[in-house]
Amino acid sequence: MRQISRQLLLLFLVFSLAGCSTISGWFESDDDEATAPAELTDIDERVKIKELWSVGVGNGQGEGFYRLRPAIRGEIIFAAAADGEVVAINRKSGKTLWETDVETALSGGVGVYEDALFVGSSEGSVLRLDAKSGERMWATPLHGEILAAPESNGKVVVVQTYDGRLQGLDITTGKILWTYDSNVPVLTIRGTSAPIINNNQVYAGFANGRVLAFDVLTGAMLWEVRAAISQGRSEIERIVDIDGSMDMAGNELFAASYQGNVVAIDLLSGRKLWQQAVSSFSGVSQGFGNVYVADENGTLTAFMRNGQGVRWTQDVLAYRKLSRPTPVSSYLAVGDFEGYVHLLSQVDGDFVGRVRADDDGIRADMLSDGNMLYVYGNSGDLIAYEVMSKN
Repeated sequence: MRQISRQLLLLFLVFSLAGCSTISGWFESDDDEATAPAELTDIDERVKIKELWSVGVGNGQGEGFYRLRPAIRGEIIFAAAADGEVVAINRKSGKTLWETDVETALSGGVGVYEDALFVGSSEGSVLRLDAKSGERMWATPLHGEILAAPESNGKVVVVQTYDGRLQGLDITTGKILWTYDSNVPVLTIRGTSAPIINNNQVYAGFANGRVLAFDVLTGAMLWEVRAAISQGRSEIERIVDIDGSMDMAGNELFAASYQGNVVAIDLLSGRKLWQQAVSSFSGVSQGFGNVYVADENGTLTAFMRNGQGVRWTQDVLAYRKLSRPTPVSSYLAVGDFEGYVHLLSQVDGDFVGRVRADDDGIRADMLSDGNMLYVYGNSGDLIAYEVMSKN
């Protein structure tokens, strides 16, 4: 009975989170007007956003508040839906190359390494598919729900589960090679950050507000950095999850936590280079010498990558439940709960364009390559846009 009550509370936290200004405000009705999503106003559109193609992928993110992100390998983009549909699409023409039903509900994905494709199920299994055909190669049952994309370096597949475990699996057989079991707080936000693999190291963020580095072959821990420290009297006030995507540039790793900080970490030593206070669960990205974060209140901030402070902020999208900011060409794209994609200048944060991609909203990370932007809406529409200056 206690477990059931805890799960109900966690579901409440998930669906209330992005629309509230503070944790204490979740239980107060007086703040409803103050935290209402900002109305969109007209902007001076200085870019042309051209839709090249659109493909429906199953039921998209489903009803589980998932953030199944696509993955690109060469000229192919792969996407998975919560109902088990997985597709491979030529990202220039929009032609579907293959599609398959893995016959299990999916909650984490997509990861890709050469000819290997990886997805995770809501029942806790990680599946390897053939990237050329969609054929299932193996499936390994784990203990916890998989809410982020499994990643691989060609030898080991690293998977993070909602119960706080990080595990390495043999890419050929799916056999579990090592396991790291983190301390999971009493209450957490529904979600996990996808691990990042670089050479022989893997980096992962956890619900206790820590970023850890491991040897990808053995699972040996190399270093640990606190992105946030739990504070407050209640368990709700002490939530410090790292749930959004991290990013990497050169020898630096960037991560953001809820009710904590955005941090820059030296990959080799694990030394914290700088930190700035922020509360975010959608993740970070970087470009133009900036580190971008959308906070829980809908404010977009460009922090200087050198740690010297803030380049610009943009708060016009307050409480619109923003996705992870995604650099595309010289612009920055961010999606919202009504399915709009907003484009801003990376230089000063001014709005330069807007398009509505999916009426059901956008939660999953968008992808970009040059001036191409790929948006996977909650309803299952995967859309390719070309972003061009009007000048």
